[in-house]
Amino acid sequence: MNAEEGHHLLYQMQLIRRFEEKSAEQYTKAKIRGFLHLYIGEEAVAVGVIQSLADEDKILSTYREHGHAIARGVDTKKIMAEMYGKQEGCSLGRGGSMHFFDTKKNFYGGNAIVSGHLPMAVGMALASKKQNKKNITCCFFGEGAAAEGEFHEAMNLAALWQVPLLMVCENNQYAMGTALKYTHSILELEKKGMAYGIDTVAVDGMDLNAVINAANKAVAKIKETGKPYFLVCNTYRFRAHSMFDAELYRDKGEVEEWKKRDPITTFKKYLLLEKLTTEQELSIIETRIESEVQEAVDFAEVGTWEPIENLTKFVYSQ
Repeated sequence: MNAEEGHHLLYQMQLIRRFEEKSAEQYTKAKIRGFLHLYIGEEAVAVGVIQSLADEDKILSTYREHGHAIARGVDTKKIMAEMYGKQEGCSLGRGGSMHFFDTKKNFYGGNAIVSGHLPMAVGMALASKKQNKKNITCCFFGEGAAAEGEFHEAMNLAALWQVPLLMVCENNQYAMGTALKYTHSILELEKKGMAYGIDTVAVDGMDLNAVINAANKAVAKIKETGKPYFLVCNTYRFRAHSMFDAELYRDKGEVEEWKKRDPITTFKKYLLLEKLTTEQELSIIETRIESEVQEAVDFAEVGTWEPIENLTKFVYSQ
């Protein structure tokens, strides 16, 4: 890793963090409505995995997809406008926080149904295989989805059909609000991939360098063999499941312990230790991010509401 690469990776993680913090602020002001699931604490997973993907590779995500969209390069102004419900949003203001979409970036959401996008990912990967395309499909999901039937169906078909699919489980320990030990009989989620004969690796999702290493190897293996790969990133969300969550299911002391492993702080220390950055350069990055996030808010504020006469647009019936 050189200094330019290090700065870019840090910039992406910090941009996600600050964007999420600002989103929470705007939510409390009732500028953003509906559900809002923040990605704070998990930044190393999105940035570490997506840096390994090519532009033509496809990405599907969960409703906690802000970090994935930003790491993929979706315009932060369009993302904020989408959460505001404005027409200038990446889904024309019709998707909100849980349904980002950008075909130019091969970013296919933002899916609100837990594990509902896993079979879709298998289908996309199968389509690429049948069309003799060299791209892969990357599917992000949480450990809550790994307890659903669709997960097992998707893993089975991915292995059976040998499709170029990277399955990334973001194991943040609590799903919606239930500890892993109460929902999975086997806590080492990587064993689930092995059961289907799929190459599987578990990695520390709080360590950006570890995620990058694992993701690069996974993508290289998929492109070499055309077969699926299962990557489990053990991570932790610092904020509640959503803005409606009273967060009564976990101890505050536990959260503080995990915060000591903040992926952004850890990576900053790494860059400084390796002399790939300076305190002054870190300050410049923070200033740049603050400006970009504010521009996103300003863009959303002046965005336009969809006219009432468009109420039935994109709605079909027989």
